[in-house]
Amino acid sequence: MKILVIEDEQQLSESISAYLNNEHFICETVFDFHSAIEKISLYDYACIILDISLPGGSGLDILKELKSNNKADGVLIISAKNSLDDKILGLKTGADDYLTKPFHLPELAARVDAIIRRKSFDGRSLVRFDEIQLDLNEKLVKVDNKIVDLTRKEYDLLLYFISNKNRVISKGAIAEHLWGDNMDLADNYDFIYTHIKNLRKKLIQAGSADYIKSVYGMGYKFSAANQPK
Repeated sequence: MKILVIEDEQQLSESISAYLNNEHFICETVFDFHSAIEKISLYDYACIILDISLPGGSGLDILKELKSNNKADGVLIISAKNSLDDKILGLKTGADDYLTKPFHLPELAARVDAIIRRKSFDGRSLVRFDEIQLDLNEKLVKVDNKIVDLTRKEYDLLLYFISNKNRVISKGAIAEHLWGDNMDLADNYDFIYTHIKNLRKKLIQAGSADYIKSVYGMGYKFSAANQPK
């Protein structure tokens, strides 16, 4: 899942990104107010890590922009400010959580996980779709209690499909969700076919029904096997 880190301290931003990348997230980074506004206007994120004090403006104004545009991105505020008033203002403005600097990266990752679970999976750490089960804490997939060995991209793809079940998802949305900024380097979406083919094959071999439907000219839909394409 894709995370946006809005933090002007480059060393801290790099540390956060490196840690979350190892936790199965894809991180994009910006360091100032105006770049952040541009990012949130163009893309959606599973969670945004947001510093309040930024060059060019306030993180709270970014938060207000998100809410005024009815964006569903989760938001975790990180700030050196530790006053109760700042926390209350941030949460009232629409943040999902507030973490005071300095903090430990495992705690940050745990809070990001919790926000995503609340936003996308009603707070659950175990997500089920018929015979498929995903353990969001262990990043583990089972079909009828049999572990399925997926690559990181295949796991992320399956989680994205299930969180958007019964919706048609464009190839562009899939690519942008799984690769973030790196998608700018791609000439086409051929690599998506390979990941979907491999994911489908592994699930079926483990005993799953084939839930991945190709929607001609539009993209893909993850839905029950007995539903029409």
